[in-house]
Amino acid sequence: MSEPAPVPDRDLAARAAAGDHGAFDTLVRRHTARMYRVALRITGSTSEAEDVVQEAWLSAWRALPGFRHESAFPTWLYRVTTNGALGQVRRRKPTVPLDEGDAGIVPGPEGHVVSAEQVGTVLRAIAELDVGQRIPLILREFEGMTYEEMAEVLEVGVPALRARLHRARVALLAKLGETFGPGER
Repeated sequence: MSEPAPVPDRDLAARAAAGDHGAFDTLVRRHTARMYRVALRITGSTSEAEDVVQEAWLSAWRALPGFRHESAFPTWLYRVTTNGALGQVRRRKPTVPLDEGDAGIVPGPEGHVVSAEQVGTVLRAIAELDVGQRIPLILREFEGMTYEEMAEVLEVGVPALRARLHRARVALLAKLGETFGPGER
């Protein structure tokens, strides 16, 4: 016997907006890990990432009745999470780089390609980037978002987004060049 198809996010969001706590719980289970991964990579802190995700869900719950489905629900959640993480980073200075132990907490596809040490080095270099460069890089390279989805999350045009992403990649390569030296990347 086959399992029923999962309920689409759009339907769950509409039910949650009408007060269905079970639908909201399903959305939380479905999206929290991705939200946490984005928040962790932006803030560089496990405790701050947890706070950001909790606040993002509270904001989402309050805003759901006004959610007009102009964007996909996950894209909207990324925007809420990204804005929350940005606010967290702006409230504190300077940016705290990821701890050595944080590199392995949220394994992504990058962990299968390079060693854990290299992943830690890359994540620390990303954490040192300006937050305006860090976020597009995280959304594209770690979350696999399209340029259109990223532009929507960051509320910029695609050409501006491409320019930000290019600058982020150049800055990251420069930082990695400082770490590894020429030819070691």
